[in-house]
Amino acid sequence: MNNNEIAGMNPGMNQRIRSILLLAAITAVISSGAAGCVRGNGTPEDLLESVGGENKAALDSTVIMAGSTSMEQFANMAAESFMDRYPEMTVTVQFTGSSAGVEAVLAGRADIGNSSRDLKEKERASGAVAHVVAMDAIAVITDRGNKIPSLTVEQLSGLYTGSVRNWQEIGGSDIPVVTVGREAGSGTRSTFEELLGIRDLCSYANELDSAGAVMARVAATPGAIGYVSFGILDDTVCALAIDGIEAEVENVETGAYLLWQPYIMVTDGEINEQKDSVQRFFAYLWSEEGSQLIRKAGLIVPKSVD
Repeated sequence: MNNNEIAGMNPGMNQRIRSILLLAAITAVISSGAAGCVRGNGTPEDLLESVGGENKAALDSTVIMAGSTSMEQFANMAAESFMDRYPEMTVTVQFTGSSAGVEAVLAGRADIGNSSRDLKEKERASGAVAHVVAMDAIAVITDRGNKIPSLTVEQLSGLYTGSVRNWQEIGGSDIPVVTVGREAGSGTRSTFEELLGIRDLCSYANELDSAGAVMARVAATPGAIGYVSFGILDDTVCALAIDGIEAEVENVETGAYLLWQPYIMVTDGEINEQKDSVQRFFAYLWSEEGSQLIRKAGLIVPKSVD
């Protein structure tokens, strides 16, 4: 199906097809040899051989990660759990945004780049390889004074493109809309706009450099709307349903919820070309222990490769 055929459909169907196409692209990454690793039910040691075994020429006890702020909670949990499992290892994590994380890997400043968007063709051409480690819902949030429980896809798009400027226009209180979002290099912003079909059409009142900052601004601003990782939600904001579907893990798994993002860890080259500590880290994430960690973080474990 080409872009002209998609454009000719009704808006709601258009967005769902975009979501299906993204899911298909992510599945292809998981299933391809480029994924570099196969999720399994064994221990990290069992899986180490499947990612290439120990790289004797580059033994190292450190892993440096950089990138997505949406992945902050999960990255910290993964680092701490891995170091508990392997006390001789040290993992450091920097939260600089998805694009900056990929750039850091390609520049040799980080071993792993965390990204909440898929790689761009230019990044792949430069040697970046994507490894999907989890999937997450993108929650649409408002301040707690907002009494609208659900938005249609069309209403959500209208709020962000500026065609809806007051909440009263869609059944809410008489208060101006304050659109809050992420900075231009954010993977969550890229995925959010792409799924809604409004890339480069949004009008933001505030563009912030972390998911936590978005949530804090929305919580403190009457009339505000924003979007954040489902995993970091707390009771300072309200999470809205989209077309009546809640932003919950099971709704992403079934394909019912439109807005979701991949959690990708990027390396410069295949996993079996990385130093021992990085290979061990991926083997840990792809083991049953890693799957339990992903579920504990409120995320979705990608389907195994048969």
